[in-house]
Amino acid sequence: MTVSDPKADLHRYLQLAREALLWKLDSLSEYDVRRPMTPTGTNLLGLIKHVASVELAYFGDTFGRPSGEPLPWFEDDAEPNADMWATPDESREQIIGLYHRAWAHADATIDALPLDTIGRVAWWPAERREATLNRIMIHVIAETNRHAGHADIVRELIDGTTGLRADSSNLPSGDETWWETYRSRLEQAAQEAGKSE
Repeated sequence: MTVSDPKADLHRYLQLAREALLWKLDSLSEYDVRRPMTPTGTNLLGLIKHVASVELAYFGDTFGRPSGEPLPWFEDDAEPNADMWATPDESREQIIGLYHRAWAHADATIDALPLDTIGRVAWWPAERREATLNRIMIHVIAETNRHAGHADIVRELIDGTTGLRADSSNLPSGDETWWETYRSRLEQAAQEAGKSE
């Protein structure tokens, strides 16, 4: 059995989640990357903006390593949810650039600190504000994967593109007819189960 490095393992999972999330923007128009696809406005570029902000906060301020990146959507006078969408003045390139800079800043923190380094998460309840780098890495991996899952659904709603990554669909191979038949079976099962209520 190969002995693994826990920090390297966590870092690898974080990077895979980052790449999966960013891949969901590929080949889409400006409109489609910004398009609100749920009643609460979930959109692809907003997810990137949010997760970039999350990384900057958790791997920056938490460990006394502020990035210096201006995040006006977190100012006291910012409107609610301002980190969850891109304004017309914020280009796709700006948001992706912010995400890449967030990666670099987070990676520098991860590389510099041992997993048992204690940080302070100012926005968490007082009784659990202190957290190790290990816990923060797990938290950010979970958050990034959660939002990558949102992006999976949003992208499928936009143009039908599915999959974990460009090189891995992680879905059964089936043509359009197979998927229509599968979905019909699920709808029928849901209707039958619903009759018993």
